[in-house]
Amino acid sequence: MAAKDDLGRAGEERAERHLRSSGYRILDRNWRTHSGEIDIVAARGDDLVVVEVKTRRGEWFGHPFSAVHARKRDRLWGLAAAWIVAHPDAARGRRLRLDVIGITGADPDTAVLEHLEDLR
Repeated sequence: MAAKDDLGRAGEERAERHLRSSGYRILDRNWRTHSGEIDIVAARGDDLVVVEVKTRRGEWFGHPFSAVHARKRDRLWGLAAAWIVAHPDAARGRRLRLDVIGITGADPDTAVLEHLEDLR
């Protein structure tokens, strides 16, 4: 299990670098409640962005985006609402958005990164 955890952690670090280089400000990482965890909370312009990061060595079990099904999206929206309650000043005046970053490849530093914005 450690190798999977290491891959996921490396993917989140790559996703954070991607977001920063795209003009996002990282507000939180791995924020947890009893209901789950938000990988990354970021802000850019008027958007508050909750980012789910999915890292896969390959697409043998499907594309990383396919892991963010309706139930997962609902849970992420609920976690986003909880984050806003816990951080009202950071969220004030911002539009909430859910993004997914999929990283596919054995080495997260060179793997294919895809950023899907405004998942509904």
